[in-house]
Amino acid sequence: MSTSRLQPKELTDHRLRIGNRSVTLVEGPAGWGECSPLAGYPCDPTRARRAADEAATLPWPAPVRDRVAVNALVDGAGFDPDALRGFSCVKVKVGYPGAVEVVAAVRDAVGPRVALRVDANGAWDVDTALARIGALSRYDLELVEQPVPTLDELAEVRRRSPVPVAADECVRDTAAAHRLRALAAADAIVLKLQPLGGFRAALDVAAAAGVPAIVTSMMETSVGIAAGLALAAALPELPYACGLATVPFLDGDV
Repeated sequence: MSTSRLQPKELTDHRLRIGNRSVTLVEGPAGWGECSPLAGYPCDPTRARRAADEAATLPWPAPVRDRVAVNALVDGAGFDPDALRGFSCVKVKVGYPGAVEVVAAVRDAVGPRVALRVDANGAWDVDTALARIGALSRYDLELVEQPVPTLDELAEVRRRSPVPVAADECVRDTAAAHRLRALAAADAIVLKLQPLGGFRAALDVAAAAGVPAIVTSMMETSVGIAAGLALAAALPELPYACGLATVPFLDGDV
């Protein structure tokens, strides 16, 4: 077993400022795993290490596809339109003042054929979410990720929203995934390997939720991204682009 460290640059999503953080890379008979919990983001470090150990020591899930579509990410007003070219989907972080204008600018930059998704990271209450989604719906949104913090709130938003919604931070185990299914709380679920605890836990959560899954990174190095791609390739269905094109946000890689 071996470990390594590197330093990513800052990424700002108008709520978190990500600076340097420790990254532990684990080498084992199956390859490499990554443990890199993100300060300020809900991720049990024990689960993150479990995900890394599993990737390094156990067989990776068998793929059912050889291609995985990925989305571009816009995290604020200062985006580069050229960086969005070639993507079939763009995700915009929202939940901050001026987000509607950013979404409008992105839609104008990419045109009508590119899917547009927004992510509030649970920043809104139900009434605010419905008002913001209503204002944003004119830009032909594919999906709104985690508009509100809890599953009960998400179910209420889904019942009244003109745009499909996805669960992320409010589902971190199969019990929550089963509850999501019982409440009909979401149209899709976001899977992140480290918070869920590895491949098998993520696949179990996806199966329990009973809705399409989207695999997304936690700003990992290429080691973590490779594991995310393996998870995405193993899912029974993958109708949405995945949030795995994030290595360019790092100041270095392995």
